[in-house]
Amino acid sequence: MPLGKMGEFAVLAPCNFIGYWKKPQETAETLIDGWVYTGDMGRFDEDGYLYFLGRKKEMIKVSGYSVFPEEVEVFLNRHPAVENCGVKGIPDEKKGEVIKAVVVLKEEFKGRVTSEELIEWAKGKMSFYKVPKIVEIRDSLPRHGGTGKILRRLL
Repeated sequence: MPLGKMGEFAVLAPCNFIGYWKKPQETAETLIDGWVYTGDMGRFDEDGYLYFLGRKKEMIKVSGYSVFPEEVEVFLNRHPAVENCGVKGIPDEKKGEVIKAVVVLKEEFKGRVTSEELIEWAKGKMSFYKVPKIVEIRDSLPRHGGTGKILRRLL
């Protein structure tokens, strides 16, 4: 890819795997001419640094724009009241998908900050198509028991 343009990470090495066990379709989609297409998306900058932008399968398409949940989460986590958050795309008739954020507030802000306030704050901090349409405030986020990763499918 040209510098600054997003693409999928692909790896070619002697230690690459030879395929998924009894899953020929998944193997054919992932392993192409010896290259492993990881599903991770990123870009190189002019200094040669590689930036991870998100997972291809989790990409949200808002009115034709590509949005990674991680991008929106990073912005929302900058709000002084936000302890943590998770983001996912939800179907929308007009836009294809819109962004839903599930937010856990810091203890001292619980009951003092509303979803609407978080949305308004976000409008001044990020591109219009990345602003969550829905913000749900919860006491916790669903997480994987072993890794602690946010389970976006359960948001």
